[in-house]
Amino acid sequence: MSDYEEDLSLGAVFEEPPSPPPPEPTIAYYDLDEPIEGSEAGKRLSIRLVGSHPLWGHYLWNSGICLAKYLEHTPALYVGRTVLELGAGGGLPALVTALRGARKTVVTDYPDRALVENLDLNVAENIPEKQRSAVDILGYVWGADTKPLLSAIQPSKYFNLILLSDLVFNHSQHEALIKSCELLTDPHPQSEEPSVLVFYTHHRPHLAEKDLDFFRLAESRGWACEKFFEEKKQAMFADDPGDVVVRSTVHGWRLRQRR
Repeated sequence: MSDYEEDLSLGAVFEEPPSPPPPEPTIAYYDLDEPIEGSEAGKRLSIRLVGSHPLWGHYLWNSGICLAKYLEHTPALYVGRTVLELGAGGGLPALVTALRGARKTVVTDYPDRALVENLDLNVAENIPEKQRSAVDILGYVWGADTKPLLSAIQPSKYFNLILLSDLVFNHSQHEALIKSCELLTDPHPQSEEPSVLVFYTHHRPHLAEKDLDFFRLAESRGWACEKFFEEKKQAMFADDPGDVVVRSTVHGWRLRQRR
């Protein structure tokens, strides 16, 4: 190599800079209205959230908080029964049903290692050891084979209650979500109790009608859908566009397969 060529050597000028480390997990707290007997946490649950995630598992959403509070005060929906949470994130609503007496609670999110391991940690942190056998954590893709979920609740054939918290913003997955609910709940319920509870916020007000398409699709497939809950909270993201009241409001619906 000539001296000229050696002088043109750029060495490490174009080496990739080191990637910044991923954000550290955060902890959010949820205060129960009544303490859990036998739980060291007493009235406070500690919800670990992944540091960052493209599936939004790094937030404790207002709708999850409202759903958890509603479940605290409606134990008849799940005590002694089977409960499934889809797209659970930190798993707060499912933790409430597990602590308050569900026979079996199955907590799921997309089968990503960070999400599933985080759910494992939250169950270990908040569920007393003697109750942990009543909780299963699984990765699950909406609309996929439901046998792994149903095997967790044998001899039951269906889940009594499915929880959906802040999922309807994912418009492309409405059909997959409803398909899973159809396969996992009794198509001929013997009571008027809901099979599915759906809590959400219109985080993008200009797409509110697309969020509501979830319920229109469900009704077209034979579900009875009823809105029963509304509560104003502080907006999750103060600087987002759109009406702040719309972005601050949590809505709750009951869904039941028609007999």
